[in-house]
Amino acid sequence: MRVLVVPFPWKAHVFNLVPLAWSLRTAGHEVRVACWPDLLDAVTSAGLTAVAVGPGETAQVRTQRDRRQSSERAAAAQRAPQQGLEALFDIRPGRERLGWEQATRVFEDLVLPQARRSNDSMMDDLVAAARAWRPDLVLWGAKAFAGAVAAEAVGAAHARVLYSVDVYTRMREDFLNAQAGRPPGQRTDALRQWLEGWAGRFGVPFGEDLVGGQFTIAPLPGAFRPDASASTLPVQFVPYNGPAVVPEWLTKPPAAPAAPRVLMTFGDSVDDVQARLPLPVERLRQILQAVAGLEMELVLALPANARREVGEVPANTRLVDSVPLAEVLPTCTAVVHHGGTWSFGCALRHGVPQLLISRAFDAPLKFACLQAAGAGLAMTPAQADGPAVRAALVRLLDDPAVRANAVRLREEMLALPAPNELALTLEGLAAARRAGPVPAGR
Repeated sequence: MRVLVVPFPWKAHVFNLVPLAWSLRTAGHEVRVACWPDLLDAVTSAGLTAVAVGPGETAQVRTQRDRRQSSERAAAAQRAPQQGLEALFDIRPGRERLGWEQATRVFEDLVLPQARRSNDSMMDDLVAAARAWRPDLVLWGAKAFAGAVAAEAVGAAHARVLYSVDVYTRMREDFLNAQAGRPPGQRTDALRQWLEGWAGRFGVPFGEDLVGGQFTIAPLPGAFRPDASASTLPVQFVPYNGPAVVPEWLTKPPAAPAAPRVLMTFGDSVDDVQARLPLPVERLRQILQAVAGLEMELVLALPANARREVGEVPANTRLVDSVPLAEVLPTCTAVVHHGGTWSFGCALRHGVPQLLISRAFDAPLKFACLQAAGAGLAMTPAQADGPAVRAALVRLLDDPAVRANAVRLREEMLALPAPNELALTLEGLAAARRAGPVPAGR
């Protein structure tokens, strides 16, 4: 069959889809990845075939937009508690649902603006590419709603592929529940209006499948997907970070063999340390001094510009450039990170206790699930001072229960279907879910 993969237009989201794309490719299927032009190199360097859709921007322009949008999301998330949105991040069974004003604000202020910025400019190109190639299955990254529209426009089966805890399904459920209780003339649905406009342009009626997919692929253990339904397809998180070389220092015995190794990373794109780090540089220096007396090897991964701003580091700290997480984490006893998808997923896969210091939008959900599983600790950037981080690291290094729980989560993940197994399932589902006759004009 033909499979069209549509990532949300960020490099990390491209990487999230690479293992599954290759599983389908090695199963004998034709695979194309439709992406913004500035992501073509990320796709082709993974050995996959790319199709350009959307704006022809330079990487520099795209990076600047990413930073601005990240700051906007962080600011919106930080405002959320003051706006009465504490319940947004509660995904427990029997949770308190969001009310109408809360749910409406979530979609109008958080979801829809980002969706429009990232989907509107590629919608026409993507539908045209789908009509020209006629895929049987479309896999679209969470928030890449254009993939769902393109799939429906050609009658293809389609699935949403998650990259994190599924906060969007929870929000949509609460919105629809609150909407049902409103008078008929007061049921405004901004997300539907936006998608309905695009779908109607291509002769497609609106349905909730445009929001959540015909089914959802979830790459995390059960503790991190409590909203799972019959349409959820679990799969192992398999890390792909792009081209990588094992650093020479990792191939040699450690200088202090008995000392545990701890990785501290804030993402590969932290070239502007003030803009991207979850805490100020001065606070990072304070943390390094606070943990200087701990018997450990702290591997602090920062790109060159950020390393220069941090300056000298204590004797127990190895300051390095970006590292291949899948190679380094198996050697680690703990990891401190910013809550990014790759750091989070790799730590789960390798059974490494985690300390999250994050301002990401989905951070509260990750915090809650990780702490409920007893596999790590979390704090906000405001809480992350030297003494707090030192105490958390001592706990992660010394408490065998935390390590045992992290290993348990690893075992749960490895018990999930591998991408190669999921490829067979997707083949069957695509055949079963193919639409009927394609209406005229598609």
